[in-house]
Amino acid sequence: MSRVVVTGAVPEAALDKLRAEHEVDAWSEPVSIGREELLRRVAGADAVVSLLTERIDGELLDAAGPQLKVVANVAVGYDNVDVPACAARGVVASNTPGVLTEATADIAFGLILMATRRLGEGERLLRAGTPWKWGMFFLLGSSLQGKTLGVVGMGGIGQATARRAKAFGMDVVYQSRGEIDPAIAQELGARRVDLDELLKVSDVVSIHCPYGPGTHHLIGAGQLAAMKSTAFLVNTARGPIVDEAALAEALSTGVIAGAGLDVFEKEPQIHPALLTLENVAIVPHLGSATVETRTAMAVLAAENVLAVLRGGDAVTPIG
Repeated sequence: MSRVVVTGAVPEAALDKLRAEHEVDAWSEPVSIGREELLRRVAGADAVVSLLTERIDGELLDAAGPQLKVVANVAVGYDNVDVPACAARGVVASNTPGVLTEATADIAFGLILMATRRLGEGERLLRAGTPWKWGMFFLLGSSLQGKTLGVVGMGGIGQATARRAKAFGMDVVYQSRGEIDPAIAQELGARRVDLDELLKVSDVVSIHCPYGPGTHHLIGAGQLAAMKSTAFLVNTARGPIVDEAALAEALSTGVIAGAGLDVFEKEPQIHPALLTLENVAIVPHLGSATVETRTAMAVLAAENVLAVLRGGDAVTPIG
């Protein structure tokens, strides 16, 4: 029987799968596990199920020991996992793509609606007890019909967001490393452009690309200045893709009209200016936060562990 370390609280369905075949050491406290405690617990582990709050690097892999076979990250993004360090030690690294596509696209489009229709402002006004009455110019927002959505990163989540935009009567352009399936492009009426053109023509820019050295601050002051002054930026990918200080400045000076953010550059910290601006909708990394999705993510991570420990290939390996 192998030993599996789970670095944070996950749904019981995943733990039950693991416990049926292996010894499981799962951190279940409401706060994230501390680094020293994590390094102590992984010693001698054959598998690690990691959350995005934990850094899986050479130090941790060495602390685990040479018997470690697999790291299963409970997320589609894996910027917290040093994949080359895993490969160098013969450790399989896996993630959970696909199962959180629809939930994250829902949040992306929810933020689009929140930002363009000023829903957060309206709720805050009512909760504060501010006097109000209906009027022709009261909290006017922007409609989506006939507008253009620019998708940065046209993978599964980007495509699902574009599909929602199409249902709202929006045109779609996208920037991606390669062309998407022609049938999907035809279904969505999506046209591939470079980032400069996407920023120029889009009324809403929605970010769905992976985070890495090549996408750090992909959207900074220059890119925000290239957008329409009436445009909105939405990020449900990873916070550091956007220069948060530059975004706060752009929002406060009218360079762009508004933003919707589910992720932040230095989570859980948020740039102080964003907390004071009315033209930004912010939610605390809720992209995959449904019971069904989080359960599916954890179960897929468990299945990756079980497959490798049985001597097979991971179900969804990274790379």
